[in-house]
Amino acid sequence: MMPDPAVPPEPPESANARAADGAAQACKSGGHVDGRAQAEASMEVHIEADVIAATRHWLTRAVIGLNLCPFAKAVHIKGQIRYFVSAATEAPALLDDLERELSALAQCDAQQTDTTLVIVPHMLASFDDYNDFIYFSERLLKSLRLSGVLQIASFHPHYQFADTAPDAIENYTNRSPYPIFHLLREASVARAVEAFPEAAEIYERNQQTLRELGREGWLEWLAGPPSP
Repeated sequence: MMPDPAVPPEPPESANARAADGAAQACKSGGHVDGRAQAEASMEVHIEADVIAATRHWLTRAVIGLNLCPFAKAVHIKGQIRYFVSAATEAPALLDDLERELSALAQCDAQQTDTTLVIVPHMLASFDDYNDFIYFSERLLKSLRLSGVLQIASFHPHYQFADTAPDAIENYTNRSPYPIFHLLREASVARAVEAFPEAAEIYERNQQTLRELGREGWLEWLAGPPSP
């Protein structure tokens, strides 16, 4: 169940404090390691690797391969994309993850990490739920005073633009293997737009690309090898 939009969320705990606490816990050594817990942790790492692999394939094959976003190739080649897989199954935990990732991206060097993909494999499978959650992610961005510094773009396996049918091929421009919150730097977006004067035409061009492919063509393209 999504939180009640009429009830404003409590001010989030400092991301820096939680990050410092997490780092302290990670540096602790010794103690008994439960075999069952170790097996579960190993399984989670395996799942995370599969999720990132599927997302990378979609990015290189569809987003870059079909040139749906002309800005994506450069940051991919430079290794400036951070892939974060959220283990959250409830809204508060996902908001915590988003807070940490937003704060971290704002503080780190853009040459190291220019953009972050927060991938959500365990919740928000319904596009309606995902759409509702966007409201809270935008409120979080404002509460962190990062509006104008960062922005959040949305991708989902069942993405649907307003005034389109659920199976309209145009929706596939924003359809990803998992629900994704794409965290971008406003400064990087502005530079990219300056470098591509035709940026305003990208939306229409992408829709035309998908219309020419058709649904079967889209599926065949995705099944191919990743683009370089």
